[in-house]
Amino acid sequence: MHPYENLDLDTVGYVLAAWLICLHLWMLAKPDASMSFLRKLPRNNALGSWLMGIAMAWFWLLIAPDGLGILSKLQFDLGEFNNAKKIMRIAVPVAAVGMIMHVKEFISVRALGTLALMAAAPLLYSAYQEPTITRLLIPIFAYGIIIAGFFMVSMPFVLRDAITWLDQSAIRYKAASLAGLGYGVAVLVCAILWW
Repeated sequence: MHPYENLDLDTVGYVLAAWLICLHLWMLAKPDASMSFLRKLPRNNALGSWLMGIAMAWFWLLIAPDGLGILSKLQFDLGEFNNAKKIMRIAVPVAAVGMIMHVKEFISVRALGTLALMAAAPLLYSAYQEPTITRLLIPIFAYGIIIAGFFMVSMPFVLRDAITWLDQSAIRYKAASLAGLGYGVAVLVCAILWW
């Protein structure tokens, strides 16, 4: 059984709620600092290089060879594509180094997109076949980050444009922050009461 399948919905709910609440409280408490960070984020190559390294290392762990102890724990069955794992084990680190060294344009956005795609699987596994209807808060968020991840990886300028759009109005920025905070609170309430 893959470790993702052992994730409890309530634990994932607490982690997701904490992340959403902390992030959006920071955005509300320090709007100038958070907006300044977000404006610089798409072209932050130093942060992007670290995030891309983390994302590609996470992906490599999903295709890691047997016999590496704890590093092999996240190994995923790829079905018909299991034979491609040998090639991917070499290609992923090469691609990671190549992207970090040569793809400087919006690398942090592409890295965030890759991390979003990677984070969706544990979220979806945690809510799979859970009886309560409130579990849908997790898959809705997961599919939202999947769609956002596709856009961030393939068209990273869209995030820059979204940040610019939010930056043009303090009311929009506050509304987006409150919406994220509200979603985090809803997840927390569900984790406490029903999961």
